[in-house]
Amino acid sequence: MNETKNVRARLILEVIGKPPEHLTATLEGLIKKMSEEKGVKIIGEKIKEPVLMKDSKEFYTTFAEIEIEVEEVLLLAELMFKYMPAHIEIISPEFITLENNGWNEILNELVRKLHGYDEVARVLQMQSAKMQRRIRELEEKYEPKKENSEEKK
Repeated sequence: MNETKNVRARLILEVIGKPPEHLTATLEGLIKKMSEEKGVKIIGEKIKEPVLMKDSKEFYTTFAEIEIEVEEVLLLAELMFKYMPAHIEIISPEFITLENNGWNEILNELVRKLHGYDEVARVLQMQSAKMQRRIRELEEKYEPKKENSEEKK
């Protein structure tokens, strides 16, 4: 059985930040970088104008809709992990075949990324706990004791 070749898909890349012109430039840079990936062809792209986010007076959001064709489905998975699109839609073909080795590559990349994110989350949890302990220590050290403040009254 042969793996499916020439997969066409639509990706949505979304960015948030400020100033608005940086968002457009960031998306343009990501699209350019994606177009330079081996086995990836950009069919079309649309970048929407940045708009002020709801519930925010300073941050903007925008997105790009990019239609691509990749030589094989594994490349689509690699793009997903590398560029983290907000949405992926496979346009064609309707049926995709993938051999066990291909599935192994995709699933191992997924697990590798998840382990990386888990490690970052654990480090952040430890740092947060350490900072909270230090804040409590400083509060105890610098806050006047209730007894002393009541005695002075």
